[in-house]
Amino acid sequence: IVGVLGYGGGVIGRYCDLPEEFPGVAHFHTVRINQPAGFYYTSSALRELMDIWDKYGSGLTNFHGSTGDLVLLGTQTDKLESIFAETTAKGWDLGGSGSCLRTPSCCAGMSRCEFASIDSMEICDTLTHKFQDELHRPAFPYKFKIKVSGCANDCTAAVARADMSVIGTWRDNIRIDAAEVKNYASKMNINDEVVGMCPTKCMSFDGSALKINDKDCNRCMHCINVMPKALRPGKEKGATIMLGGKAPIVTGALMSWVIVPFMKLEAPYDNLEALIRKLWEW
Repeated sequence: IVGVLGYGGGVIGRYCDLPEEFPGVAHFHTVRINQPAGFYYTSSALRELMDIWDKYGSGLTNFHGSTGDLVLLGTQTDKLESIFAETTAKGWDLGGSGSCLRTPSCCAGMSRCEFASIDSMEICDTLTHKFQDELHRPAFPYKFKIKVSGCANDCTAAVARADMSVIGTWRDNIRIDAAEVKNYASKMNINDEVVGMCPTKCMSFDGSALKINDKDCNRCMHCINVMPKALRPGKEKGATIMLGGKAPIVTGALMSWVIVPFMKLEAPYDNLEALIRKLWEW
């Protein structure tokens, strides 16, 4: 087990079984760097990070690991403290590894996506700062991952890959622009491509008017994706909180399931933090 002083995670020890035969890779440790929310980087920030990695490591990287994290592949034990010192001096931090809170990750959210019902980047950044101790000092019986997606399109694959999935949604009615529905009807078969594909069969179209039984709608986003000018998410926005997504090797993948159907999420997100702490304690 290797790491840096004061942290219990962020570095994964890798050793060669034949160090005498392959001395260049006798040590080949992995260093995880906490990625910015939404995976936004400036070229100058990446260059300064790669300069450090060229100085102390192999130069191999992985953008990004399955858990998020900018992954630096291949360095030696005596280089770890220097890498840590120089990266943190530039404003970076190590990500999570081991039985801890893994580095939270999110989609680009409201910065680029018209469908986002929550500010996924701000939520991710806030949780990362709130849970520094749980991220850097493993104290859990098993790892715990949080992913935040701005809508049910789930561009972070949170439902399949995260212990806690935070999915943007709404709880009032889908907004319908009748004039735009008619425009789409002149170009596509709405009954086949929208109504017929609705998983809860809550929609109908008589050739002129589109009707939605919102009580049966599960906010899957399909109709909005196909007709974004005609249909918009509702105005009462928040998130669905889900638990249990994972992909174990032996027993097969599990999708996460709903714990809180709707939660209002506004900064500083104390309600979400309180729920997470209660879950961890339990």
